[in-house]
Amino acid sequence: MKVLMINGSPRAKGNTYVALHEMEGVFGQEGIETEIVHVGNKDIRGCIACLACKKNGKCVFDDLVNETAQKFEACDGLVVGSPVYYASANATLVAFLTRLFYSTPFDKTMKVGASVVAARRGGLSATFDELNKYFTISGMPVASGQYWNSIHGAQPGEAQQDTEGLQGMRTLAGNMAFLMKSIALGREKYGIPQKEPFAPMNFIR
Repeated sequence: MKVLMINGSPRAKGNTYVALHEMEGVFGQEGIETEIVHVGNKDIRGCIACLACKKNGKCVFDDLVNETAQKFEACDGLVVGSPVYYASANATLVAFLTRLFYSTPFDKTMKVGASVVAARRGGLSATFDELNKYFTISGMPVASGQYWNSIHGAQPGEAQQDTEGLQGMRTLAGNMAFLMKSIALGREKYGIPQKEPFAPMNFIR
């Protein structure tokens, strides 16, 4: 099994990384492979609603989004980590996730998702909610921990002092590993839930 981890911080080894790295240790103990993709320091433009991805099966902008798409398709779980900027996720990460989720045609149902957020003090729960919406719109079960998945620190590395936050990351990783393995067993025995054909509804006539 494999978990793809997205680091949405501009700092490769900042407090968001501290959270992801703490989870990595648990995944390793569970025999789950991990890979961290560093997004927050890249030049990622936003979606322009051109709909070319519906024709081509990939985003018209051939950058890290298309490169990550194959890894996303192959993984069993996705962890998205972000620092908090003005009570929201890093804008670069949001642009990346929006294009990644919208442009990829493969079925994401039953891939397990989890989000983790890092901040000096406030805005954590708003950012946590913002990131989880990418999972819930895609039929991805959302793994939970023992609190909202957050960690505190201002300067890079300070999150190492947040012992409760670190414990939360370990709990989250353990729960996520259990959920992924349970889904794999359920898929083998029962398959995945059948979907009805999508029936879009516009309220403008």
